[in-house]
This record gives sequence, C-alpha cells and structure tokens, in this order.
Amino acid sequence: MRSIAFTNQKGGVGKTTSTINVGAGLCLQGKKVLLVDLDPQANLTYSLRMNSQRIEKTIYDVLKGTTPLEEALINHNGFDILPSSIDLSGAEMEFANEPARETLLKHSLSSLEEYDYVLIDCPPNLGLLTLNALTAVNEIFIVLQSEYLALHGLSKLMDVIKVVQQRLNSEIEISGIICTLFDGRKNLNNEVVGHIKDYFGPKVFDTIIRDNISLAEAPSHHKTIFEYAPESHGAKDYMSLAKEIKNGS
Repeated sequence: MRSIAFTNQKGGVGKTTSTINVGAGLCLQGKKVLLVDLDPQANLTYSLRMNSQRIEKTIYDVLKGTTPLEEALINHNGFDILPSSIDLSGAEMEFANEPARETLLKHSLSSLEEYDYVLIDCPPNLGLLTLNALTAVNEIFIVLQSEYLALHGLSKLMDVIKVVQQRLNSEIEISGIICTLFDGRKNLNNEVVGHIKDYFGPKVFDTIIRDNISLAEAPSHHKTIFEYAPESHGAKDYMSLAKEIKNGS
C-alpha cells in the first residue's frame, strides 16, 4: 500500500483538486483508493458530497477514538472517503495534551490493508494535523502553483519534513512534485516550472496540470473531473498524472 500526503502550507494551489482527481484516476485504473480529508475546511468532503453537515461520523470522531475508521467511510463511485468537518478545527487545542498526539492518524490507519493507495489532503498549514499526516504516510507530494512565489516559504515545509524524518517517521520521503494551474501562453508560468524543476529535479512529475475551468466547476457539481468533463484538459491531465504515479510504484 502506498500512503501519500498532498501538502503545501499555501492555500489555493490545487491541493484538494489534485487529491480528488489523482484518486479518481487511480480508481479508474482498477486501484482500490481511500481519500482522507484532514482539512477542517472540509473542501474535499464538500466537493464530493452535497452537504457534509449530514455526515454523522468524520475523521474527527476517528481521531478522538469514539468511532472505528470503517464506520466513518463513505463511498463515491468506486473509491472511499474519510470525510472531515468543522469540528476538526479545534483539534490543535483539543489534542494538545494527548499522549503521542502526532501519531493519532497513524494509529487510526494502521489496520488498513485492503487499499492500494491512501491519499491524504492536508490543511494549508504546518500544524498538528499536518504533522499527523506526515507521520502516517511514507510519501509526500508537494503541490505547487505555476505562479510567482511558488517556491516562497517552502524552506519551512522542508524543515518540518526533516524533523519528522528524524523524530517520527524515518521512512517518509518527498516522492513527487505536482505543478498546477499552468498556462503555457504565459512566459512567467514556463519560467516558474523551470525553477521548480531546477530545485526538485527528477521529483517533478512530467505531467503538468493545465489551468482549466472545468476543474474549478466540478466541485460545485460534487463530481470528479472525470465525471463532470471527461474530455476536458483537466481530465486528460489528471489521468496522465495518475498513470505516471501508478507506473512509478
């Protein structure tokens, strides 16, 4: 099983979109996939469910230890979701005094064996929830927008990853960089992607996710890009990326 955290402490870079559609693309290739929404904003959950407030059990209940993980799972056209809710927003304070608080998610996921991929959508910060994700997985995908300042602030993320490697999870590694919101007509976008490749080298996926209106519209219809606009650039790009990830197993 490959467990992967999709992360970047910056918001609006396409992290949730990538988690959903990479997962859906892997599912369409016959893989068993679980998506974990670890963001209190619950954007992944809202993107695939009409109203997350109707969901009785979420990852918050799982982390508290009041609900078995299996009872909180929801299926969406072939893949499973561990949903989130606003209740998770108080986790930083609520779990602050919990023993081994950085490993709550790891213990919650430890019984999973039936999945080929577990993909975690991290919140846009480097707090306790993100630490839980980094401690629970063996791979990290950093999602970077193809815009100015894409690399700004990444040094802090890299520092946190090093600390996690040294103290909590020696097996974790950055195994992929996803470039998103790319417009080939803009010289700046091409320059930024060049800088990202210079910085991360072969870790940057060959597939670049083009800026595509269908990707922005799909969540409002509670669909993946493959359900909403299967012939769009967004669908083609994310299927290409999913195949690249699968072939790199």
